[in-house]
Amino acid sequence: MTLDDPAAPAGLFVAATVRDLEIAALDDTWRTYTFVAAGALAATGVVAWVLLGRVLRPLRALRSTAAKVDEGTLDARVPVTTDDDVGEVGHTVNAMLDRLQASMSAQRRLLDDVGHELRTPLTVIGGHLELMDVDDADDVRATRELALDEVDRMGLLVDDLLVLAVADRDGFVQPAPTHVGVLTDEVLDKATGLGARTWRVDKRADVELLVDARRLTQAWLQLANNAVKFSADGTTITLGSAVADGTLRLWVRDEGVGIAPERQARIFERFERAPESAGTVGAGLGLAIVAAIARAHGGDVGVSSEPGIGSTFVVSVPAVPVSTGRSDESGDDEGADA
Repeated sequence: MTLDDPAAPAGLFVAATVRDLEIAALDDTWRTYTFVAAGALAATGVVAWVLLGRVLRPLRALRSTAAKVDEGTLDARVPVTTDDDVGEVGHTVNAMLDRLQASMSAQRRLLDDVGHELRTPLTVIGGHLELMDVDDADDVRATRELALDEVDRMGLLVDDLLVLAVADRDGFVQPAPTHVGVLTDEVLDKATGLGARTWRVDKRADVELLVDARRLTQAWLQLANNAVKFSADGTTITLGSAVADGTLRLWVRDEGVGIAPERQARIFERFERAPESAGTVGAGLGLAIVAAIARAHGGDVGVSSEPGIGSTFVVSVPAVPVSTGRSDESGDDEGADA
């Protein structure tokens, strides 16, 4: 650099840079940035992978459950661990699988029951037809009567099985406003034709409730018919109805042979027949139908019995009032002989 002032002492100023050092410093900066950026990207990827895995885990579980169901494992369910929309989908799928399993189980039970119970009458009919002497009019007549009797028994059995097959479906019971006291008297009138017994009503629930009168009549008459089977002519069979603590109770009390304590828990199972039922008509489905009707109403059926004294069967269902302003209290009327 040259100075313009002549009086100033002469001199030279030199400035220099080392480009390699600058480039090296810049390279270090970029290298550090690259490492930091790569680390941040890797950390972001790991976090995204974990979060995405958590999001997709329910979907993978749903896919796995669907594959198991497709293979025939109907008891598989989707594990639900969240309360979001995916969790709601899991709950919905599980509810659908519950209905599917119940429907398939009902179909299997129906097929098993039909195969088990229809085999005997068909064997009886086939055996007598094979042995029938077509030239003997009396033998032909007796075989015809036997075959018709077995066909009638199969018809009753099929009707009972069909009731049990649809008992778990929606619409099996159709509640409607029903006056329980009137229903009690109607059931009594119908029951008197079941056998030569002294029929009584010891209580009537003077209340109107939402129940399926047709199904409850079916269950009530089945209990009354059961009481006739296991009691002697002239004994008393008592019907009654009452409402207490939000529950409607319908009962049948007899003076029959009673039920042994060890058998009371099993009598509501399908095809369960007590030793005392030998020689009586039926396949052991009547009480199972009563239990199915009670369950369809959201209730149950129970029995208290003493051998040699008699039994009391009670159907208990929720007492749903026709309107919220109506009281559930029951009134008792004195019974009358039928």
